[in-house]
Amino acid sequence: MQLGLVGLGKMGFNMRDRLRAHGHEVIGYDPRPEVTDVESLATLAGALQTPRVVWVMVPSGTVTRETITALATVLDAGDLVIDGGNSRFTEDKIHADLLAEHGIGYLDCGVSGGIWGLENGYGLMVGGSDEDVARVMPIFDALRPEGERADGFVHAGPVGAGHYSKMIHNGIEYGLMHAYAEGFELLEAEDLVTDVHGVLRAWTKGTVVRSWLLDLLVKALDEDPNFAEISGYTEDSGEGRWTVEEAINHAVPAPVISAALFARFASRQSDSPAMKAVSALRNQFGGHAVQRVSESG
Repeated sequence: MQLGLVGLGKMGFNMRDRLRAHGHEVIGYDPRPEVTDVESLATLAGALQTPRVVWVMVPSGTVTRETITALATVLDAGDLVIDGGNSRFTEDKIHADLLAEHGIGYLDCGVSGGIWGLENGYGLMVGGSDEDVARVMPIFDALRPEGERADGFVHAGPVGAGHYSKMIHNGIEYGLMHAYAEGFELLEAEDLVTDVHGVLRAWTKGTVVRSWLLDLLVKALDEDPNFAEISGYTEDSGEGRWTVEEAINHAVPAPVISAALFARFASRQSDSPAMKAVSALRNQFGGHAVQRVSESG
C-alpha cells in the first residue's frame, strides 16, 4: 500500500522504516532536507496515487493544526488523513470537520511505542469510521506488534476516541513511572539495601511489578548508575494534564495520576515558594528553625 507520511522525527522516521520493511511504499515529507523524500506538502500530494492516504506525525497543537489545514488545500475528495500525533481529542472533530468540507476523510490514531516501535511494533488506538479504518488496515497491521491484532490495535470508537484512549494511556504511564521512581528512592535511602540496582533487576522476571517500564529503569541504571549525568527536571507533554482535567470533568477520582503530574511540576522548582511558605509558618507558630538562604549555599 502507498502512504504519505508527514513528520520524520524520532517516531515518524522509524515508522517509515518499519512500513517499508513490511513492503509498503512510503513517501515522507519533513522540513529537514536531510530526511525528507519530497520538497513540500504539495509535492507529496503530487507523488501519491489517488485516492491518497496521508499520515501526519508532527507535534500536537499549532503544528498539527497548520499541517492539516495545509493538507486540505492540496488533497482531493476521497483522500484520507490520519493524525498519529498526540493531539488533544477535542481537536479531532475540528480537524475532521475542516477536511470533510473538502470531501477528505479523517482518522485519529494514538500511537505508543516510542523509539522502540521500529523493532517491537506500536500500540495503536484509532478513532473514526469503520470504512476508513478498514481502508488502511494494512498500514495498521504493519505498524502494530506481531501476534493477535487485538493485542496491539483497537478501533476505539468514532473520531476522537483514539486520541482520548492515548491520553488516558499516557496518564497511567505518569503514575506507573512515578511509582517506580519512588520505590527507587526508598531503596536508595535504606542502608540495609546494598545493591539497589540488583533489587530492581530481580523484579524484572516473575514478580507482580514486572513491566517494560521497569526493564527500561534497569537499563537506564546500567547506562548511568545513580543517574549522575541526569537532572531531575521533568517536563510533561500535555496528556497528563488533559487526563486530570477529564477526571475532574467526569468526577472520577484520579489521585495517583494527579500526584504524578504535580510531582513533575515540583521537579522544575529549584526553590519552591510553597515550601518557603510552609517553613515560614512553622517558624511563626512554633518557633521552628528556618534555614536561611545564606545557610543553604
